[in-house]
Amino acid sequence: MAQADSKVLVLGALAGVAGISLAVVCYQGFRSRRRRSCPGLSLNHTNEQGPGIMLVDGPGLPGGQAEVLERLEALIKCVSELKDEMKALKNALPTLQDQVMEELRGRDDARRATPLHRTAPARRKRVSGTITGARAGPSGRSSEEAESEGGYITALTDSEEEEASDAEQTDDEAPADRLSVLLERIDRLHHGTDCDKRESLSILLEQREELGHNSEYLWRLTRAYCDVHDVSCTLEEKKTHAETGKKVGEDAVALNPTCAESHQWYAIMCGIMAEYDTVQNKIKNGYIFKDHLDKAIELKPRDPMSYYLLGRWCYAVAQLSWIERKVAAALFGEPPSATVEDALKNFLKVEEIHPGYSKVNYVFLAKCYKDLGQREEARKMCEAACSAKASSKEDEEAQKELDLLCPALAM
Repeated sequence: MAQADSKVLVLGALAGVAGISLAVVCYQGFRSRRRRSCPGLSLNHTNEQGPGIMLVDGPGLPGGQAEVLERLEALIKCVSELKDEMKALKNALPTLQDQVMEELRGRDDARRATPLHRTAPARRKRVSGTITGARAGPSGRSSEEAESEGGYITALTDSEEEEASDAEQTDDEAPADRLSVLLERIDRLHHGTDCDKRESLSILLEQREELGHNSEYLWRLTRAYCDVHDVSCTLEEKKTHAETGKKVGEDAVALNPTCAESHQWYAIMCGIMAEYDTVQNKIKNGYIFKDHLDKAIELKPRDPMSYYLLGRWCYAVAQLSWIERKVAAALFGEPPSATVEDALKNFLKVEEIHPGYSKVNYVFLAKCYKDLGQREEARKMCEAACSAKASSKEDEEAQKELDLLCPALAM
């Protein structure tokens, strides 16, 4: 209730009381005149229960007049009580508005705390539409003033509408946010210790049922199998991780053929499986390796890792013996073809995209220059490799080759 409306109400009531008081004063004057003319009439002003009129020392009054006097006496008492109530109301008027607002705020907070207030997004939209119509109604009242019969606010305020839209947006984004957080954690573990890499695989396997149809998840699972393969101790364990990782990589490529990382890690798993397969499957995996690596470079041409892997493939093919080439030709019609120059070109591309990419890349640059007779360039690459830190098991293996390469180059 507005404070102005409250004042109008009180003033109206006071005016009514004043009118009644005037009538009572007139009646008392009339009664005084009648008492002087009828000395036997007087009012009983005691607090005892009983008739409000008593007759003394005079002839009795007619019945109609006595009834009127009784009613007037009751009216006087009512007026007196009304005066007291109006005085109390007048004293409470300054704090009345605050009390009303507090009560409404308390009811609104209680309504928000109840589970029923958490309505579904679709229901909130319908309510919001209803509110819009109500605001445009002829009454001109805002939605904040609309109340149900029980006194609860039935229309959402502007802030509540914003909360509803924020909640809907949060619900939509929540799964994507959880996936993003998970993948960021997995990427950190990939660059961690051996225990971190095992933990990465364990976490990913726990999410397999929920995220098994997500290509970003699948290629990371393939990578995790590759990492755990490298840190495993037994041959059987290594082979199991290689086989499983290759199958996951194949699923990742089939699910999203436009994902460069899926092609890249599937190619890596094919290269790993070559260590455990027959000669025929080794050559077959070599072809698969090259095809998917070319696709990865096509989709992501600035990834240094793909060029490093392609350089390794070219260098391995360039080192094939005559008999190995004949076996490949017999099985597949045409043997793989690559030269040391092709390998050097890819290793140099790695340095162009990412200078100082890795110790092992410097080692293979040195080996290519040595094979091509460019011994001075080979020495420079050996020096760069010696100054680079070993950040992976592959780098540690490269250090062993470096220890043999330096003496061969008279370093």
